[in-house]
Amino acid sequence: MTDSYKAINWDAIDDQIDKATWEKLTEQFWLDTRIPVSNDTDDWRTLDTDHQWVVGHVFGGLTLLDTLQSQDGMASLRKDTRTQHETAVLNNIQFMESVHAKSYSTIFSTLNTPDEIDEIFEWSDTEEFLQKKALRIRNLYHDDGNPLKKKVANVFLETFLFYSGFFTPLYYLGHNKLANVAEIIKLILRDESVHGTYIGYKFQIGFNQLGANAQKELHDWMYDFMYELYANEEKYTHLVYDQVGWTDEVLTFIRYNANKALMNLGQDPLFADTADSVNPIVMNGISTSTANHDFFSQVGNGYLLGNVEAMSDDDYKLY
Repeated sequence: MTDSYKAINWDAIDDQIDKATWEKLTEQFWLDTRIPVSNDTDDWRTLDTDHQWVVGHVFGGLTLLDTLQSQDGMASLRKDTRTQHETAVLNNIQFMESVHAKSYSTIFSTLNTPDEIDEIFEWSDTEEFLQKKALRIRNLYHDDGNPLKKKVANVFLETFLFYSGFFTPLYYLGHNKLANVAEIIKLILRDESVHGTYIGYKFQIGFNQLGANAQKELHDWMYDFMYELYANEEKYTHLVYDQVGWTDEVLTFIRYNANKALMNLGQDPLFADTADSVNPIVMNGISTSTANHDFFSQVGNGYLLGNVEAMSDDDYKLY
């Protein structure tokens, strides 16, 4: 029997979640260049040096983590797919993670000077606690002997580790500042919500097929890993936020999202924090309801694609 290459057939779906996720992700496609970040420059100038530092450096950290997702994360998960359609979904996610990473540069180029941008990237490439979490996740991505641990690492990054950075723009949005910057973050949040749920679902399929002893071993490892990441995240949060006095609120926010990450994986929450524990202004910002800032281009996190009609000869006539 000779080998053959199999074409993907979207009319024969093995797992309907693959199809539903593909449709959701393509429906909410967006690009950073459609968001008028320059409208936030007046708000930016009202921030003092400490608050500007926080904004720039949390986005530097987020750029690093999204780079990790786009360059290592999805490539790693594609080695363990169950269906061709799952591979297609991961391809889509990988592209959007690249969009996310690029979107921060759109913010930097609008709000920061070239020297400030260079300093932010030098900081993100060398900061101890930021690098520790990035390298810890990367090493798991390259451990091909543990495909389920790769998925845990991915969900912890998508649904937990990003959120120490997301707090800042959501806080400003709640105080009517940096609305367009926050719009980009809300678009990213909307994507990450789908990514974390989808990868968590795929993890649960594999986890449920394990024997009781293997499940317990993986469960215990997962919670130990969460404790390890949270201990590092505490240090990172103090480093970034102590200067503006937001540390305790940020830690509450990330504990809440750590619980969400565990629940995406079908596990019980670890921390006592709930949605009611989080600053309500920030919690409200997690909502991804439509907020169009530009009526004519219909830009916003309820991103609408334009209606298209075929060209005709009349379109080329001069009047």
